[in-house]
Amino acid sequence: MSDKNEKADKSAERLGVLKTYKLFVGGKFPRSESGRVYEVTDPEDKWLANAPLSSRKDARDAVVAARKAFGGWSGATAYNRGQILYRVAEMLEGRRAQFAREVADAEGLGKSKAAAVVDAAVDRWVWYAGWSDKVAQIAGAANPVAGPYFNLSTPEPTGVVAVLAPQESSFLGLVSVIAPAIVTGNTTVVVASERAPLPALSLGEVLATSDLPGGVVNILSGRTAEIAAPLAAHQDVNAIDLAGADPELARTLEEAAADNLKRVVRPQPVDWSADPGTGRLLSFLETKTVWHPMGV
Repeated sequence: MSDKNEKADKSAERLGVLKTYKLFVGGKFPRSESGRVYEVTDPEDKWLANAPLSSRKDARDAVVAARKAFGGWSGATAYNRGQILYRVAEMLEGRRAQFAREVADAEGLGKSKAAAVVDAAVDRWVWYAGWSDKVAQIAGAANPVAGPYFNLSTPEPTGVVAVLAPQESSFLGLVSVIAPAIVTGNTTVVVASERAPLPALSLGEVLATSDLPGGVVNILSGRTAEIAAPLAAHQDVNAIDLAGADPELARTLEEAAADNLKRVVRPQPVDWSADPGTGRLLSFLETKTVWHPMGV
């Protein structure tokens, strides 16, 4: 190849378009209210992107969005919620290559292992979608009572749930804490993995195009302790999942959560690739019992 042709080839090269990651709040993609960002690197300390560094105000705004969405989402039929979760799985399947790349960078995995993680996350969405109209069968009951009454117990969503996503499992663990909370009608404020937030922020783009009403899932990135503190103390947050908190932070957040008697799921070692069971699915449900007189 001549020097002239080589120069022409170089001139034809173009700069890549770097992705600008944003928060996902109320179905929209705002920048952090603070205007701050922080560097996200891979396990070998190579720069990947700048992620928004959420503030306390971002956390409060996310709670407002979640509360606003709660009435419509909890009032939707279980079948409809299942359809929407299945739609999320469909959209993820279509962006499998992107998420495999992001998971590989975030967790230092090879291509095949990262692809397997994404496949497991897609399957996890489908698995929880299937529970949407069945959870009442295991969490509700017709209770035998002494008297001329029907006595029926049915599960209802708790409300707004703050979720600290697992720190190490940036995508499969993330899906495994979001899906069980929302499939039963709760709305969520999710704090992404501090070290590896990019798959979570990209998930917001999928959720925005999956028929999920704005505000059902709100995703924040930044310093976990900084964002979690106002969420644990917030009077309009009904429950908190501490999956991504270390023992010291978890203890502090539990104390703050006790002020308005939040439900708390404590952190514990979890194999996110294993069968999730129904534990988290049932963690954020209340039981409503109705008495009704029998007709003569």
